[in-house]
Amino acid sequence: MAVIDLGFSPCPNDTFIFDALVNHKIDTKGFEFNVSLQDVQTLNEWALQGKLDFSKISYGVWPLVKNNYHLLNSGGALGKGVGPLLIYKEKPDEATMTVAVPGINTTAHLLFSLAFPNVKNKKFLVFNEIEDAVLNGQVDAGVIIHENRFTYAEKGLSKWMDLGTYFEESFNAPIPLGGIIANKNIPIEQVHIIDQLIKESVEYAFKNSYAILPEYVKCHSQEMSENVMRQHIDLYVNDFSIDMGDTGKKAIAQLEAVYSNLNS
Repeated sequence: MAVIDLGFSPCPNDTFIFDALVNHKIDTKGFEFNVSLQDVQTLNEWALQGKLDFSKISYGVWPLVKNNYHLLNSGGALGKGVGPLLIYKEKPDEATMTVAVPGINTTAHLLFSLAFPNVKNKKFLVFNEIEDAVLNGQVDAGVIIHENRFTYAEKGLSKWMDLGTYFEESFNAPIPLGGIIANKNIPIEQVHIIDQLIKESVEYAFKNSYAILPEYVKCHSQEMSENVMRQHIDLYVNDFSIDMGDTGKKAIAQLEAVYSNLNS
């Protein structure tokens, strides 16, 4: 029996995708999974270190790790209307503002840099700390992702820009948020099998797990309401999560070009 080190976030979209795989609701072809649940910036840092066999990452870090990893077709987050939001309490001066960003290697940071290339005052925080940092005045604005998209308005915060929409309209492409990578130390035959198993896990989730959310999703959802969990899954899990296809690959290539332009 082969044991695979696998990392993904505790957010509902990831636990929904991987539930059937890691809890053996599908035939895993003899594979067992040693799961690490971490925020995406930690997973990005681990990818840079080569720590895990398979892992979720932000596409913002993909250009830095692509020589050491394969990118899987399944399990990722791409789509339209799914991008990070720039929010504020009192609209600041763009020239002098300090902005909280969920990790230096995140796609959110890359998209913010695309839209606001001249903003240099950044504070890198874990994604679920950003709303409070804006509310208590630690920063002037913040880039939010995940479930915070559904909670910022009720806390008295306002949207400045949908950074995903900015990317979509600039390049006529869906937003590549995060994908699943496999260390090139893993035999390619195993990579193909795991990629197929993740696809089957997503398909199982859509068919069997949406009406009644799995306990695996609920127990890792950081006290979210079930309504927010469902909004989260509806937003980030879609046909691209089953297979990114040519459209997804072209969008990722476009994001890589953005990275190259910003870092040239």
